[in-house]
Amino acid sequence: MVSVIVVLLAAALPGASATNEALSMAVSTSASLAGMRRYFVRSDEEHSSAMSSISQRMNASSALHVLERHEQATPVLMQLARRVLKTHTAKQQKTFLQASKVKGNGYGGFKPALDLLNSMLYESMNKYDTEAAKCTDYYSRQCGFLEGVRSEVSASNYKAATCREKTLGAQANVEQLTDGAPEMQQQLKQTDLKCKHEVHDLDKRLKIVLGDIGVLTQILEMTECNEGESMLQASLLHCQSNCKQKKFLTLDHQDLQKHLSSLKSPVALGLVQEGFSALARDSSSDGDSDEAYSEDDESQPTTGSVKMNKTAAPVPRTQVPDSPCDDPDQGAPSSDDKRAAKCTVSGTPQCNKIQERFLLIQSSIMDERDDLKGEIQKMEGKCEETKGNLEEQLKDAEQDLKDEQTKLADSMTCEANAGEEGRLSNKQHTEATADLKEMMKTCTGNYQNFETEMCGLKKIRGELYKMRGSGKPPIFQDCQVSAWEAQECSKPCGGGVQKLTRSVATQPQGGAKCLPLAQMKSCQDMPCPVDCRLEAWAGWSKCSAECGGGVMQRLRDVQRHMKNNGKPCGETSETKACNVQSCESDCELSDWGAWGLCSKDCDSGTRKRQKFVKKQATGQGTCPGMWDTGNGGRLAYAECNRHRCKLAPEAKTLTCKAKLDVVLLIDGSGSLGRNGWKASLKAAEAFVAAFEGDGTEARVSVILFSGPKSWSGVKQCFDQTSKPVDMERVCNIKVVKHFTKDLKRLKSAIKNLEWPKGSTLTSLALGAAASELNMGRKDARSVVAVITDGRPMSFRKTTMAARNIRKAARLLWVPVTRFAPLKRIREWATRRWQENVVPVKTFDDLAQPNVINKMIADICPPRPTFLTTTGTAGTAR
Repeated sequence: MVSVIVVLLAAALPGASATNEALSMAVSTSASLAGMRRYFVRSDEEHSSAMSSISQRMNASSALHVLERHEQATPVLMQLARRVLKTHTAKQQKTFLQASKVKGNGYGGFKPALDLLNSMLYESMNKYDTEAAKCTDYYSRQCGFLEGVRSEVSASNYKAATCREKTLGAQANVEQLTDGAPEMQQQLKQTDLKCKHEVHDLDKRLKIVLGDIGVLTQILEMTECNEGESMLQASLLHCQSNCKQKKFLTLDHQDLQKHLSSLKSPVALGLVQEGFSALARDSSSDGDSDEAYSEDDESQPTTGSVKMNKTAAPVPRTQVPDSPCDDPDQGAPSSDDKRAAKCTVSGTPQCNKIQERFLLIQSSIMDERDDLKGEIQKMEGKCEETKGNLEEQLKDAEQDLKDEQTKLADSMTCEANAGEEGRLSNKQHTEATADLKEMMKTCTGNYQNFETEMCGLKKIRGELYKMRGSGKPPIFQDCQVSAWEAQECSKPCGGGVQKLTRSVATQPQGGAKCLPLAQMKSCQDMPCPVDCRLEAWAGWSKCSAECGGGVMQRLRDVQRHMKNNGKPCGETSETKACNVQSCESDCELSDWGAWGLCSKDCDSGTRKRQKFVKKQATGQGTCPGMWDTGNGGRLAYAECNRHRCKLAPEAKTLTCKAKLDVVLLIDGSGSLGRNGWKASLKAAEAFVAAFEGDGTEARVSVILFSGPKSWSGVKQCFDQTSKPVDMERVCNIKVVKHFTKDLKRLKSAIKNLEWPKGSTLTSLALGAAASELNMGRKDARSVVAVITDGRPMSFRKTTMAARNIRKAARLLWVPVTRFAPLKRIREWATRRWQENVVPVKTFDDLAQPNVINKMIADICPPRPTFLTTTGTAGTAR
């Protein structure tokens, strides 16, 4: 800065050849506003130093030049100044002094001249003072303006950077969504194609099954039992293999063989094979199986031997030869031929049994049909759901792509606008800086001109005083004032005003008078700080991963950017971890709960405890079901009250006094056999008797069920028709008694029941039981007990009916014989099946008291009061 000052001072001297160039160099070397401040706000020391330097270098010619340019210089003063500065000898000074004393010679005397010079000096000093105030005020205002412009540039840069960040994020999202859309479309296409293939395969299987149902329908229509015998029974041969020593059945009927050979589905072929095997077993078995379908128990008479008397030998006669054309079989295989092949019609099962077997086959195929339809419907629903999800995801992705493209366009526009704002602000800053530099040149030049003018006037004034010849050195005391003292600014920022005051330090003595002692100036011209203002947080975005650790993000926009060293903006984006759980985590279970009460008072009850799901499984993790038992399950059982129910010595069965609504279903199908039918009735009577006794609150209903003996009847029972079906007459579903407490009459009605000998429509019987339960008491527990010997006509319909029953009542099964589908029955019974399934090996066992006791012990609520058949109390202890 010293070199700059020297150059500037040199520019003020006469003959300076490169004034403007030096000043330009000085301006160019001032790189900051702080550097410029020195030229706008010149200190007293700098002013004194400049005045001293100018005075030392000023000569008479320079002083006259200064006076000539002063606006207050008069011609008389100029003439006087020239004569004073050009008079060098004592003789000349004396001549000039005498001449100046002559009145009216035009010089006006020294006193007026000195007064005029002091006035001119005051004017120069005032101009210098005013110029300093003007330059410092301009500097303050212009620096404040430049600071605001720089803040605008910084804010534009920050805005541009923020917009750039959004642009990069939107670009990445657009690229990701653009790349992901074809993959999702391909996945949707593959899923749709896969679903079509799977549904097509199921439809193909369904068409085959429907064809087999038609074939079996034709067979059933052809094999209707007419007067106890059908075409199927007449053509069914009982054979034995010579190689494998196995018994089997075969058909000796071309049309039936043709129909059976047209069966295509593996299910139908397997069921037919199983049915023929069952018929072979039935035909080879003896005892109750045969008598089940006989109308009476009379045995066929046997032929006795005939005794012959001895006579004389007969006269020889010529025997007439037989005709070779009287073959009753007309060349076809005869019965003798069939017997020779180990095949015979003897032992063939009865027509009703054969018809029942084929009805079971047909119903099983129809179950397969219904299962396939349900599977197709489920598959189509699943495919539609999957397709809908993919389409929704694709739609969301397309919408997200549009949103991200909109965001990209907005952010690019924002970035461009911010860049343009920054460019314009920078241009404005450049122009304002150039104006400041130009003003610095002007102020510096004016400072130098006024200082030169003051030095010239002081030199002329001093020379003029010397010409007076008083012999005293020229002493002129111009007025001296103190430095400015500023009062408080009217504003803390943004441009205010303040008053400046100063006092007289030295009174004038023959010199210039005092300058003004007060003035107003601008202050705090720096723009006020503007704090950043942010919008409210937007919602969190979707997690980037469903499991295994993802990221959620939320953003907020800048409503107002920071300016002028205001409070900066906080974070405009936040992220947090989400879905940190493992993608393959199993569910979390609670500890075991407390053990519950025992389900029975005797005869091996159970108590249970449970675990509950505290946290669901994620991804491919597993979770045990609410009925899963074992170490990893949620349900545990423990046996309790394993002792037998104790009765009085004379009692055989238990009687339950609990408030129950009991529906008893009695199987009356032909497969029971006569002994089985009798045993079922005896068991039903004993079961009903178990609820007799004083104080009992039980109500019992009995339903006898069987089914039609022909396919047309079965079809009528299951088909939906506009006319109601007579369930008792057509379907053999008979409500023996509705809920009643007159159990003696109920037992009598059971005893007089006739054996229907039909098929087994268990599902319809369960439906009738559900209707019966609707007439029960609201405050009574509902129980449905089923006594049956074998498989129902339709497994599928029975499963659905059993599930419906279990929603409203306890379902107890008593399966008899080893042919009962025990596995399915366990699924149909109310959980826990061990307490709701009473398996019986034979019909002889069914009539035993221990079976009835087991049933009563199972269905009676805990802590019941048991009564013996004689009225003596039995206990569970």
